Amino acid sequence: MKHLEVVAGIIKYEDLILCMQRPVGKFDYVSLKYEFPGGKVEPGETNSQALKRELYEEMEMKVNVSESDYFMSVNHTYPDFEITMHAYFCEVDSMEFVRKEHVDHKWLKKEDLASLDWAPADQPIVKQLMEK
Repeated sequence: MKHLEVVAGIIKYEDLILCMQRPVGKFDYVSLKYEFPGGKVEPGETNSQALKRELYEEMEMKVNVSESDYFMSVNHTYPDFEITMHAYFCEVDSMEFVRKEHVDHKWLKKEDLASLDWAPADQPIVKQLMEK
């Protein structure tokens, strides 16, 4: 089974967290689910470099993120592939970005995160954030 190494940004603006809704895709079990934005780690990249690159490519969002911003990792097996997702906190000073790949987004307080339909791999991150 294919295994992907991915990164996700927990984008925070003041007391709000950015939640991005995936488009309809070839896998119905993640179509239209909410996720923390990010993407695949390319060979030779650190996780924080990959996250900076992905957030800029997908959202034109510039973030300062380093390995010290690490929050947690999740291993999840979907029916067609496996992922290891490394999540990092990213503080931003503006809510402005360009939504290029996602169909919707919401800025929510952490206590409201559970109100969304999250992708299965993102659910442990939501749970951990809400307990923090």
